[in-house]
Amino acid sequence: MVGVLEGFATIAVIVAVGWFLAHRRILDESAQVNLSRLAFHVASPALLLTVMQRTSLDAVLSANLVTSLISFTAVVAVYLLVARFRWAGEGLGSRLIGSLSAAYVNAGNLGIPIALYVLGDVAWVAPTLLMQLLIITPVYMALFDSDARGERPTLLRSLRRMFSNPITLGAVAGLLIAIFDIDLPRVVAAPIDLLGAMAVPSMLVAFGISLRRGPRPATGRGAEHVWTIVGLKILVMPAIALGVGLALGLRGEALFAVVVTAALPTAQNIFTYAVRYRREVNLARDTVFVSTFASVPVILGIAALFHWLAGV
Repeated sequence: MVGVLEGFATIAVIVAVGWFLAHRRILDESAQVNLSRLAFHVASPALLLTVMQRTSLDAVLSANLVTSLISFTAVVAVYLLVARFRWAGEGLGSRLIGSLSAAYVNAGNLGIPIALYVLGDVAWVAPTLLMQLLIITPVYMALFDSDARGERPTLLRSLRRMFSNPITLGAVAGLLIAIFDIDLPRVVAAPIDLLGAMAVPSMLVAFGISLRRGPRPATGRGAEHVWTIVGLKILVMPAIALGVGLALGLRGEALFAVVVTAALPTAQNIFTYAVRYRREVNLARDTVFVSTFASVPVILGIAALFHWLAGV
């Protein structure tokens, strides 16, 4: 449980730095946009390349991967169904941000420390990382690009956009390096590692700036939308993961891992995508903020429940 609190505390401190810099007018909205661009075009692709090349494929190709994919798909379907009746006037870009906010978990900068300290092995979060980086992200990036250009998302256009997006390219490059067991020279690997290390701080500082310079989170007309997404993310998604995991035969530590991973809050990446494509920036910001704090008692409760069941 200490790992849960440590992971959240680390994020909170860096976000607070961004908030303070904006409060002191050292950084403003333009800095927020530039940091998000840096994370999207340079730092995140470098980070994804680094993560994927170090991920064991044997550890991720398992029932955990199937559970993560089914859970994601189910929550997206529920969100789209609710949004069709509650927020019918929204366009494709809004639907993309909303569905990602409801189902895309913070498996990187928060999931990794929680996997290490709570689950005991980073490999437990690897299936979700693989699913999100190599399946979900490329598809959504292609749809975002089509929406931004006002194009109909045909298969050919989607594939072209998919493999011209820096996020997708970074993940695919890392996977190829892992598959072919390529040992990058230190003179190449070191700069990539250094650039990748900027990704999470850049996102979190930009997020902190938005909290200070933008409207208060989860207030006004969009509050219902935010709380609906947060409920799907931290309550419905882990419940679905539990049911799917049991149906696939997962038990004990493996089941615990998929449920905790599903209960992780919305990833900061979604805020970066919202800024990049200028779609529902406040919605993405608010769901990341609220789900991060709301997920703490949920994850602690899941840990306590599984600990109690193990002792029964």
